[in-house]
Amino acid sequence: MATRNSAYERLGDTRRTFRCCDTTFRAHVIGIRADHAALAAQHTAERLESTLDAFDAESAVRRLDETGHVRNEHVARLVRRGIEYFDRTDHVFDIHQGRVERGLKRYLRGDTESLPEGFDTGSVAVDGSHVETDVRLDLNGLAKGYIVDRAADALEGLGRRGFLSGGGDMSPPTGPIAIESPYGDEAPIKTLDTDWSVATSGSYRRDRDGVDHIYDPTAGRIGAHHESVTVVARRDCMEADALATTLAALPLSDARSLAEDWDGLEALVVHEGVFHRTSGFNDHVFDK
Repeated sequence: MATRNSAYERLGDTRRTFRCCDTTFRAHVIGIRADHAALAAQHTAERLESTLDAFDAESAVRRLDETGHVRNEHVARLVRRGIEYFDRTDHVFDIHQGRVERGLKRYLRGDTESLPEGFDTGSVAVDGSHVETDVRLDLNGLAKGYIVDRAADALEGLGRRGFLSGGGDMSPPTGPIAIESPYGDEAPIKTLDTDWSVATSGSYRRDRDGVDHIYDPTAGRIGAHHESVTVVARRDCMEADALATTLAALPLSDARSLAEDWDGLEALVVHEGVFHRTSGFNDHVFDK
């Protein structure tokens, strides 16, 4: 393994940092044409952000907001996955709440002093790349994970491997990675060594006057129940992203039950200073 790693590093070792989705993205690539791959990953992430950002007047999601329909392969993929999670989480993960999500984001940015009121119901249909809906959609709980997945694809190639992270969402790491403390401590709460995708959510990342970006429409509640939730998911980063958001919205007992029952998923929930792990989470921890 040491010889293989040395061969990769002789061919190129590139780190690239850029802004995307209101957070910092970091790419690390080693191998053939590492510089080119890191730049391609950045361009992929930026193109997808411009497609999926509801606040961008030219985006596909904005057109969907304004007209109720759009033809776009990326939006369609997110909506299909969103419908799946809507069903599998008993409607806790709910893509029909675009109005609420936009209102929360405006409040957290300081653009308004009012929180959104109530939650919405509606319908959405997908046919190929065509999406049609009678309500604004919230794809935010999927978009960053999806962008990480697609941008990370650009890092891979013959004689090359890489890793991409964006605001707590990560493609399968190429080495041990730290889980940030929700309390601002310099020391990480855990170090992971996993070949699954990773996502972290909770109340500590985006907060204004005790209000954060997490909500549960089934309980009519805005706000995370836990300081942080870290998920490792075998399927992809989009699943890790969606389930970290969902678990953060649920009371502790419900979050633990859902995580234990979800195939290909392990979770660490930090609740009132206590660590709650699923039964297989430690299999992904470095130096147990």
